[in-house]
Amino acid sequence: MRKYFEIAKILFKAQLVYRFDVFFNALFTVAKIVFAYIVWGVIFESNTTVAGFTLSTMLSYYVISSFLSQIEMSDGITGEISGRIRDGSFSKFMVIPSNTFLHFLWQNIGSTLFYMIFNFFAAVIWIFIFKIDFALTTDIAIIFSSLLLISLGLFFMVQLSYFIGILTFKFKNVWLFNLIKGNIAAFVTGSLVPLVLLPMGVVDVMKFFPFYYVTYLPSMMLIGRNIDEFIVGIIVLSIYILVFIIINISTYNFLRKKYDGVGI
Repeated sequence: MRKYFEIAKILFKAQLVYRFDVFFNALFTVAKIVFAYIVWGVIFESNTTVAGFTLSTMLSYYVISSFLSQIEMSDGITGEISGRIRDGSFSKFMVIPSNTFLHFLWQNIGSTLFYMIFNFFAAVIWIFIFKIDFALTTDIAIIFSSLLLISLGLFFMVQLSYFIGILTFKFKNVWLFNLIKGNIAAFVTGSLVPLVLLPMGVVDVMKFFPFYYVTYLPSMMLIGRNIDEFIVGIIVLSIYILVFIIINISTYNFLRKKYDGVGI
């Protein structure tokens, strides 16, 4: 296990080199909050509540969901795996004494922890700038339950990104798969608009898929809503995680046999 901690530490320190990336990542968190402040500020001028949200709870939702969506950085796994398979350098991951998936998982943990610090401070600063009456629940049990959901959701997203990345063994380019995943995730995770604003039939269908529980449900729970969906969220995410563990292991073991390690 110690070697994986070292991998995470190396990636954490490596982010210091990419200061411009760090700045833009934090800026995107702020941009979503600013956009929400402008748009919903106008809407709430003529409405006291919208779908049970007040202006403060709506902005609180966007602060939390923006923060969570920015620390979800699993796309980098897809890009690195795909690039290394194509240029032939993925061969080293087949011979070093570490599990390939765990290697990329801990890389992601290291970089995510680094960006999480800056995104957190960016969100807090803008809470004070906009004087948002931040509606965070004070129930410790709910907070810990939300953190558990967030952890499982991020782990699932890493699994999905890893799966798309190793498909490069079979397909010349996986950008389309990644594009589809990104667009679906952006909508279904509720990072664009709270899903409660959609028709209930649509929301009910989304609950069968893991994306609903990655960002949207934890964000809602942290502002004191949808608490009763926690158990369902744990069950759904756990099922998808177990399924993708099997899929990733079998897919990797099957496709790696076709890899000659010389690049494209």
